[in-house]
Amino acid sequence: MIAAKQLHMTVYASLLAALTAAGAYLAIPIGPVPIILQNLFIFLSGVLLGSKWGGASVGIYLLAGALGLPVFSGGVGGIGRFVGPTGGYLLGYLPAVYVIGVITEKTPNRVVCDVLAMVCGGILIYACGVTWLKVLTGMTLAKTLAVGMYPFILGDALKIAAALPIAKALRPVING
Repeated sequence: MIAAKQLHMTVYASLLAALTAAGAYLAIPIGPVPIILQNLFIFLSGVLLGSKWGGASVGIYLLAGALGLPVFSGGVGGIGRFVGPTGGYLLGYLPAVYVIGVITEKTPNRVVCDVLAMVCGGILIYACGVTWLKVLTGMTLAKTLAVGMYPFILGDALKIAAALPIAKALRPVING
């Protein structure tokens, strides 16, 4: 029974890694950081799979990109993306999914806690991404926030709102 559960979780982690990659192709370029759908799948990875398997899912995604598979925004890959303007956001996915997973594991099936977890994850993504973008570009903090965070807040709020019914529908399947 344990082996079957591990196999199922491996499949779910791989599926969410693939969906995260697909989310990179739905990008709207608006500057050095595009609007993407990846965050939705990062949020879902943490909420649905928890800290361990969510982390595995994001790790698979980041490894695939680092190895050169075209899974990052714009359909590109390579280790160099981690030192580009979006590198901080990419690296921020790991602590974000871990924190989302930890919060939802401690408070299962509570919508308010799911929202709080995803907001915390989003804050971590922004913290890593904006910090790296500022270091890389030398922009002022105000300018960095204007190009690297403010345009994305509403979209991430909508992604969180979309993740809630998806998680509610899929939790019984994954945990069943």
